[in-house]
Amino acid sequence: MRRTFTPRTSLALILLGVPLSPVSGIAAIRVNPTSSLFGDFDGVAAIKASMTLGPSDEPSIVSVGFSFPLALTQSTSTLQGRITDSNRSVVSGAKITAHNNATAAERSGETDDQGYYQIAVLAVGSYRIEVRAGGFKRKIVGRLDLEVGRIVVQDFELEVGDISEIVNVTTAAPIVERATISVGQVINQRTVQDIPLNGRYFLDLGLLIPGSVTPPQNGFSTTPGRGQGALAISTAGNREETVNYMINGITLTNETFNSISFQPSIGTIQEFKLDNSTFSAEYGQNSGAIVNMATRSGTNELHGELFEFLRNDALDARNFFDFTSSNPQSFRRNQFGGNLGGPIVRNRTFFFFSYEGLRQRQGLALNSVVLSDSQRASVTEPVTLKLSNLIPRPNFTDEQGTARFIGSATAPVDVDQWAIGVSHDINSKDRLYGFYDISSTSTLEPSRSGNTIPGFGHTFRVQRQILTLNETHTFSPDLVNEIRFGFNHLYGTVTPNAQLNPADFGINNGVNRPIGLPQINIAGVLNFGGPANFPQGRGDTTFVVSNTLSHLRGSHSLKFGVEFREFLNNNFALDTGRFNFANLAAFLAGTANSFSITLGNRTSSISQKSVSLFVQDNYRCMPNLTLELGMRYDWNATPTERYDRFIVFDPSTVSLVRVGQEREEVYHQNNKNFQPRVGFAWDPLKDGKTSVRGAYAILVDQPMTSIVTGTAANPPLAVPLTFTGPITFNNALHLAQAAGLAPQTIDHGYDNAYMQSWNLNVQRELMRDFVLMLGYFGSKGTHLVIRRNIAERQSCEHCHQ
Repeated sequence: MRRTFTPRTSLALILLGVPLSPVSGIAAIRVNPTSSLFGDFDGVAAIKASMTLGPSDEPSIVSVGFSFPLALTQSTSTLQGRITDSNRSVVSGAKITAHNNATAAERSGETDDQGYYQIAVLAVGSYRIEVRAGGFKRKIVGRLDLEVGRIVVQDFELEVGDISEIVNVTTAAPIVERATISVGQVINQRTVQDIPLNGRYFLDLGLLIPGSVTPPQNGFSTTPGRGQGALAISTAGNREETVNYMINGITLTNETFNSISFQPSIGTIQEFKLDNSTFSAEYGQNSGAIVNMATRSGTNELHGELFEFLRNDALDARNFFDFTSSNPQSFRRNQFGGNLGGPIVRNRTFFFFSYEGLRQRQGLALNSVVLSDSQRASVTEPVTLKLSNLIPRPNFTDEQGTARFIGSATAPVDVDQWAIGVSHDINSKDRLYGFYDISSTSTLEPSRSGNTIPGFGHTFRVQRQILTLNETHTFSPDLVNEIRFGFNHLYGTVTPNAQLNPADFGINNGVNRPIGLPQINIAGVLNFGGPANFPQGRGDTTFVVSNTLSHLRGSHSLKFGVEFREFLNNNFALDTGRFNFANLAAFLAGTANSFSITLGNRTSSISQKSVSLFVQDNYRCMPNLTLELGMRYDWNATPTERYDRFIVFDPSTVSLVRVGQEREEVYHQNNKNFQPRVGFAWDPLKDGKTSVRGAYAILVDQPMTSIVTGTAANPPLAVPLTFTGPITFNNALHLAQAAGLAPQTIDHGYDNAYMQSWNLNVQRELMRDFVLMLGYFGSKGTHLVIRRNIAERQSCEHCHQ
């Protein structure tokens, strides 16, 4: 691996959407014969029912249709501002109370001698804001929506009068950003719950974020899995593995490939925010973007809903390019479930429960060249003769007289996902919230690795979990602390559907147990066996402990934080190898033109730790000018292997050495990751409707463990072999051992990739709930990961010695 850099710039003209209020509607059954914005399908039917029980437990709403009950969310927001009188003089000692409309929870703040106030770490939701000060009329905002990850600036101007007099104000949360340098957008409750999504995958909504693009079809984690959606997004011109996915402040990113561990059920997500340029110092781990999710919780009213979304080939049209049938491919998808939330103890303890299931059965067309009866009769090579019994007989002859098999296979997907959230106000100063989500998936892929005939492919089974615990303590109105603990866990296995023993067929590839045949590929004709590189599996667990302290000191809004993460990555993998044949005649003769395999059980038990510190100051140096100054430090510790199974190449001795015994570390420590974040937000017209912002930030990526996993597959623990040239089934192992060692390694001077990000943008509110943003955004990546073959370079260097 070598280090390189890639500069990126972009110009954006963006219309920003706005928060919308929860709504309800009635639609008993909907059949839509058109295509969805987020996926091609011909027909869909949906049924959704909801019920709300008020304090008297009498039904107040019973409907079949779409409903969006209020729900408390647990990723937080901050309310801050300045209070003045009609002469623009500051009002000190004013009391500001934020009353949660859904749970009746209250938090209060008080203005200092400069008129500033701040109420930090507020649960996301709808609030009633009340301002009191001696000698002034009370001012009340009946509803102010606080969104996830946002600093909402709400200034107040008080009128002289008796405190018993009330001035009611109707206002919406400002959508022009005036307090932070982060560039991003909130996908609010109505968008999350209402917009039609083919498959109910919340990450598809990431395409609504300025700077996000539809990923290429050859992406790794961005390519949707069957019935499961994608596990990554592409945004702001950055690599897909540079996004950190967070739920309730706990990372849901899997550090093996830096993708989201799984997509939580959309029924559990209230809203999420995606920041993709110059995000604040409190965010780290990845350089490209932050996806910050807020989960739903119960309220003082009991809310529930049931739903089912149906897709069926009876509603579909035939694929235009499918010439073998006049009917569409078989397809059945049922997504169903429900949720229920409400009080356990009114005004104090609340719960939210959700279940969602998926049952999908998709037919896959198979159209492959197979052996004709005369070709079968001509086979004399013993291994080919046995393998031919696995190949179906032809049922179709094409225009060229070629024998073909035309049929179908079924790819079933079963998913069950359960979630529970409980929030509890311990007392007036302490609040506790816990959230747990578990998802189980089973998928059968009949055409894995390009298999063209029935009977092969693989079965994938995985269980994923996340637990988050958040405790918020208010020391004083201007000093709030939040401590978080959580983990996310994944355990999955992939096994071949045809668990056959190659030795029973006379194949000498070094495998003598029933784990699967080698992958046999006849160029452009027939592909069966395997899948190669299986069975395999891994178990990943990430533990997180973090603490953030928020403090208002005059015009300085300060944050201090620390986080510790440990990622445990356990892997196993076997291989049955690959044979490639130039044509069908070569296969009949049993003569391949290449062979590769990795012998041995490639196991590893990897630990990767990280310690992060940050300090951040949002300094309101003038009423219309805020400076954000931050510094973040990350020590992304070098990964270790529990049993010293990293084997790396040593250029100085031109040999393989064992880490932990012959070498101390797989690569050097990356403990100098200092990341400044600086920027400004300026309201030139002083009306809260215009914002000019600029910022610069350095953002560091924590490495994926997959960059070192392959070193545990090197000799003597495992033997990766390859051979190019004439080779047969019965001499494959002998020839490959003689000519084909292909180890993997990593640069011992490997440095963490980092991104320099900058932007200058202008936001202007043109009318209520409508903002135009014009901005320039740029980034430059350094030390980005690149994979290459160093064998030729080493050979060349020795040629000149």
